[in-house]
Amino acid sequence: MIKADQFIEQLQASAHTFVSGVPCSFLTPFINRVIDSPSLSYMPAASEGEAVGINLGAYLAGRKTVTLCQNSGLGNMVNPLTSLNYPFRIPTLLIVTWRGEPGLPDEPQHALMGRITHKLLDTIEVPYLPFPESVDAIRTTMSEALQRMEQQQLPVALIMRKGSVQAEELHAASTGNSVTTNWLGARHSRVEHGARPTRSQAIESILESAPEAAAIIATTGKTGRELYTISDREQHLYVVGGMGTASAIGLGVAVNCPGRPTIVIDGDGAALMKLGTLSTIGASGVRNLIHIILDNEVHDSTGGQATASRTTRFAEVASAANYRNVCEATTLQDFRDKLTQLTKLKGPSLIHLKVKAGSLQNLGRPGLSPVEVKDRFMDFLRKAPA
Repeated sequence: MIKADQFIEQLQASAHTFVSGVPCSFLTPFINRVIDSPSLSYMPAASEGEAVGINLGAYLAGRKTVTLCQNSGLGNMVNPLTSLNYPFRIPTLLIVTWRGEPGLPDEPQHALMGRITHKLLDTIEVPYLPFPESVDAIRTTMSEALQRMEQQQLPVALIMRKGSVQAEELHAASTGNSVTTNWLGARHSRVEHGARPTRSQAIESILESAPEAAAIIATTGKTGRELYTISDREQHLYVVGGMGTASAIGLGVAVNCPGRPTIVIDGDGAALMKLGTLSTIGASGVRNLIHIILDNEVHDSTGGQATASRTTRFAEVASAANYRNVCEATTLQDFRDKLTQLTKLKGPSLIHLKVKAGSLQNLGRPGLSPVEVKDRFMDFLRKAPA
């Protein structure tokens, strides 16, 4: 058994200072010390997949990250780990607890995952090591994990057994303040105001209204493909996989680049898939993030199947989730005007626009590899914003 601070010292020595995840009782003393530590940044996530997205954004912004989860939460991580971290080559140190370890009494819901945790990591090609249980093992374990991450530019997992870390109480107070949401204009959900614009028209309007220094993260599917087709720029990140994760990535970028305007272009299906991220964004109080939802009420990239967005009021959800500014645009000009307003206000902010289903004809795909897109985007973020 080790003390949490003894492991945290090694994290600090290797500059792994940005931590996100979902708690487990095995992780309690470790998370408590991370929260208390002035040298570490901790962002709780609504889901394990969201934590992977947040840390992916933090990595793009220059941070080395640690992602925490119970082994049951690995199921929520499979998609972003395999369709984002793998193709983009983005490492993170995973600390995965081993609930349901064979031979140890545990709750019935952990029995199967306890037996297959290592096999699952093998299947998704995430190498793993045992979490250190002695002071002497900490440096050796971290050295090997860091070496693997450096060589492969991919995640490495440390599997934590019960009782690995000595129990400790939480001393830090809860953070996060409620705000009074500023509504720009009237609330128009479910009310049509003439013909809807196309998604490509909305994207063109975003490019016209966005500050030149803005980082722009586009959700997976046709949204990212249309952004690439209309204008390929160094500050664009095309989220080719991990549906629903673009907003978490944008949060990770914005929190770690506070002087950089950050814009997420989301879709209705993707936003619904990770609706909990709105609460995480609202609780963060991040001031430089604008979250745009272009809502065509269908899964456009997979044949036009309907989403539940026809009966979902995204702006009201964002208001309830503590966004500082929200609005519903009714026309393309209204969208431009409100987006321009939002660029001058402290966020987090959300703007919702109904758009037509369908996409540009002869729609292309990014001609750059995900790694090339990542490297270019990171180079852009390193520059001081004008």
